[in-house]
Order: sequence, then C-alpha cells, then structure tokens
Amino acid sequence: MSTSWGKVADWYDDLLKEDDTYQAKVILPNLSRLVDVKPEEHILDLACGQGFFSRAFATTGAQVTGVDISKELIDIADGHLSRPGRPGRPNGLETGTLEYFVAPSHQLTAIASGTIDKVIIVLALQNIEKIKETMEECARVLRSEGKLYIVLNHPAFRIPKRSSWGYDESAGIQYRRIDGYLSEGKFEIEMKPGAAALGKKGEATVSFHRPLQVYFKHLSKAGFAVTRFEEWDSHKKSEKGKRSVAEDNARKEIPLFLCLEAQKIG
Repeated sequence: MSTSWGKVADWYDDLLKEDDTYQAKVILPNLSRLVDVKPEEHILDLACGQGFFSRAFATTGAQVTGVDISKELIDIADGHLSRPGRPGRPNGLETGTLEYFVAPSHQLTAIASGTIDKVIIVLALQNIEKIKETMEECARVLRSEGKLYIVLNHPAFRIPKRSSWGYDESAGIQYRRIDGYLSEGKFEIEMKPGAAALGKKGEATVSFHRPLQVYFKHLSKAGFAVTRFEEWDSHKKSEKGKRSVAEDNARKEIPLFLCLEAQKIG
C-alpha cells in the first residue's frame, strides 16, 4: 500500500537506533507505566512503524501484534526479529511473542473481534486520515473493558505550520506562539529539512491537526470513555548560553506529547 511513511522508512529506523530519542527517553517509560502489561496479554501496536514499541512490549511476556499500512516499515520490523530457532521472537527475547502484518488502521480484517486486551497507537493517529473508522476498529477488536492508549504530538502546542518558538528579549522568556488551533488541517511535513540546502530531494509525510475535542468525540462515538489524560515534557537540556535557562524552563512548562487512556464500555 502506498503511504508517505514508506518513503522515509530507512531514515526513521536509523533515527530510532539513536540513544537519546523522545521515543526511548520520554514515551516508552511513561507508556510502559500506564499500560502495565501483564504476561500473556494480547497487545495490538497499531501503526507500529518499524516495531520499536512492539519489541519493547514483547519483552514483558505479552503476545504482541504489530500492524502498519507501510510494507517498507513492516519489512524493517521483521528484519529486527531473530528468525533461526526463534520464530516470531525478537533478538534476546525469552518470553512473549511478536508478529507483524501490513494493513490500514481502519481495516484490521486479520484480527478477530474481541481478542485484544490493549491497543497502543504511538505518534501515529495524527498521520491517519480515517480517524472515525480507526476508532471503530479499535473498539471492535478489543475485549469488553479493554483499553486504548493514544500518544500524540500535543495538538494544543504542536500544530503543523501554525505554531513556533519565540523569545522575548526584554523579559528573557522563551514562549510558544500558537497561530491556530480549532480548525482542522492536513499538512505535508518535511522529514529531512536540511536536504534542500544540500541539493538533495527531501521527503514529506502527511499529518493531520485536530483539536482535542475531535479526538474525544470520536472516542465517545466509538464506545470509549477516556479514563486518563497525561502530558509529557522534554527530557532534553540546552547547552549553556544566554537563553539556556529560558529554553529549559519552556521545555518543562510546555508539553511535547499527550497520552489518552480510553476504556471500551461494555
């Protein structure tokens, strides 16, 4: 299936191999705490990308299924598995199982209804156009009272092409400028901003901005009740300089990500 993320699959995999990523330092520890996976639970990592979170949750002893629309990303995820003698298990994994398949988030035909304990969607729902149908599929595959965990770039502070950092010289304050929030939008995001300057062709992915009320409405209509809401800030620090204190204060006050926990009703 054609998807904008397929074109940047190798770049994204290389990015997640680095040690100091938001995925490794902020999202995974917080998400692991919230999801609190029990051995033998069946976890669906929806829009799993190259399998970073799938592999992490499989090490807990869970049965993990990773799904992504991009064949390129699923091929990379499969490549991280150790095939000989340990089918379906990632390198060094002694417990749990892990399998991947290609499918759009709104058509999970390979997953039977009511068979999943928990669904995670990490930094992906903002790239998915069919949010209504995706929420309905999550509700269908989850067991009664199963839970859905959604991690997003914070839609109140990270609006594509409508938000930016600014610095007030007189007050010595780093601030976040927001030029729009309530209007939904579809945007192309340059994944390698420096490519053009080097005379190379850059690749863009598609993102959708939606205000928080849109997510809550679709969750409610699909049969979910939001049971937890958390906002996560950056772990990074600025190098010493004139603005470093202001920049670090802004990082702690203006969250990068939010996480919604929603439970299927009935």
